[in-house]
Amino acid sequence: MDLAYIPSPSTGVIHLGPLPLRGYAFCIIIGVFVAVWYGNKRWLARGGKAGTVADIAVWAVPFGLVGGRLYHVITDYQLYFSEGEDWVDAFKIWEGGLGIWGAIALGAVGAWIGCRRRGIPLPAYADAIAPGIAFAQAIGRWGNWFNQELYGRPTDLPWALRISEGVNREAGLYHPTFLYESLWCVGVALLVIWADRRFTLGHGRAFALYVAAYCAGRGWIEYMRVDEAHHILGVRLNVWTAILVFLAAVAYIVVSSRVRPGREEVVEPAAVTAGGGAKGGEPGGTADATAQEPADSAEAAGAGPAGSAGGTAPGDPLRKPGAAEAADA
Repeated sequence: MDLAYIPSPSTGVIHLGPLPLRGYAFCIIIGVFVAVWYGNKRWLARGGKAGTVADIAVWAVPFGLVGGRLYHVITDYQLYFSEGEDWVDAFKIWEGGLGIWGAIALGAVGAWIGCRRRGIPLPAYADAIAPGIAFAQAIGRWGNWFNQELYGRPTDLPWALRISEGVNREAGLYHPTFLYESLWCVGVALLVIWADRRFTLGHGRAFALYVAAYCAGRGWIEYMRVDEAHHILGVRLNVWTAILVFLAAVAYIVVSSRVRPGREEVVEPAAVTAGGGAKGGEPGGTADATAQEPADSAEAAGAGPAGSAGGTAPGDPLRKPGAAEAADA
């Protein structure tokens, strides 16, 4: 008798009349909202404008969804184009099947387009949203729980996942690899947040750290999975992908730190213009204490400089304040 295990939902969809509400889709949508919300907080702290992260996400998210689905369909083509399979199923994204590698790659293309339209450096934007993406992945992985997919080898551990009988799956207790990856992604997000504050990462290095840390976990988690996958030299394709992407991310961190040390001072030129000289190196940007304030109407009329007769004295309530500090990430 099994004394403890993680149950699986009896269904991944709830019907409200003719409208199906799918758990997988809900997890993806909630993850996107969390990524944009937290990315906006970090962008403001870097000196950017509110709303910029969401505007660029309008480009990045659709590209990412298409890229994620393409990677899945290409690497698991036998599920859709083999004899007896229906190729139309390749478009049924609600049934699961998004490859994070393709989602990040093509999502970056969409983000680049959005950044280019606003005159924003892509590496700075990527650094701001990196932890949010990790949090989004942690939430999105629960969509696999709703679909009872991507579980690991059989186990009798207390936190085993109970899988019911279904198409291409056998009932039993298995490693909850979806849960392992979800917790790992939370840890990755916290690591990036800490490292970014401790070492003042810039020029895409926070994003590269996220990529490297995620790949380190994805490698061993992928090795535990038992779902059908292509192998190269006896190793699952996604394990090889994780290794190669990990090495590329580490190489980027090393080279970038030597070529472009430090962090960008300005991440969004429009924010500097609107904020009166705010710098991205200071959360929200603060006005330079030695900077000259614009002349007031009295000075323009010839009453003398600020502080003299007819002018505005230092500390006077009419004196223009500096830019406000943005919330810390």
